Amino acid sequence: MTTRTVISSPTREVIIGFDQPFCVIGERINPTGRKLLAEEMKAGDYSRVQADALAQVEAGAMVLDVNAGIPLADEPKILAECIQLIQSITDVPLCIDSSIMDALEAGLAVYQGKPLLNSVTGEEESLERILPLVKKHGAAVVAISNDESGISTDPDVRFAVAKKIVERAMDHGIPKNDVVVDPLVMPVGAMNDAGTQVFRLVRRLREELEVNTTCGASNVGFGVPNRHALTGTFISMAAAVGMTSAIMSPLHAEQMNAVRAANVLNGFDPDCGNWLSANRPQTEAGAEAGGRRGGRSGRRRARASSE
Repeated sequence: MTTRTVISSPTREVIIGFDQPFCVIGERINPTGRKLLAEEMKAGDYSRVQADALAQVEAGAMVLDVNAGIPLADEPKILAECIQLIQSITDVPLCIDSSIMDALEAGLAVYQGKPLLNSVTGEEESLERILPLVKKHGAAVVAISNDESGISTDPDVRFAVAKKIVERAMDHGIPKNDVVVDPLVMPVGAMNDAGTQVFRLVRRLREELEVNTTCGASNVGFGVPNRHALTGTFISMAAAVGMTSAIMSPLHAEQMNAVRAANVLNGFDPDCGNWLSANRPQTEAGAEAGGRRGGRSGRRRARASSE
């Protein structure tokens, strides 16, 4: 069983799939909760957007989520301009993220390649508006497992909503490999079984619907101490049960090391190459430099670290 969701920029193709390394979708270009970024974007200053894009790619993001949801701002214009800017400075594919139809249309109109559209829900209005847009532009789409009744605490209900979206997408001529399901991650601090719910859902989505999955990974640790460590552990556990991507922050080492570890243990990092390059011990040259700076104590530290 192999389901591959292919998205692209003009020069790079990224595959989200059961037989692929875990796909890191950078979450940083989003003004929600970032007052300074929101003010800058609203004023047409995209310098922070540019810096965030480059930093995330440097840290290992394979796809960048782009959101311009700012109250009382021209979201379609801002989103389109950000997409054009990001595509001019990096070659990673983008996830166009908006709940506003006009903004999605504006983003798709300027995008070069095949994007991931974020998102469609199980609500009838969303299905009837978003799916034809996805089909028209040949995009892939994130399917969020909620509908008119809201977000169910019953994972079986959320599975049924996801199944409905996949089937409706296929009715519109969108293959299921172009639907990436978000099972919805709740804060574990508020809902103790939030993690086990997602793990159960991801297994079913993979085995029964045969679709790829994603989530807003940082939601799981909302409101708890050491959030990034908890999020990282959640990512690696979710990957173990079949999750194939996550919208997350590549700038936090705990999360990226969790992704690398999951890739090693799932057999997607031949000879542990990526793990070793990211976690290789200090080189001999570095140790010698430390010894020269620190004298005998520096040499003792170097020897101790190699034991």
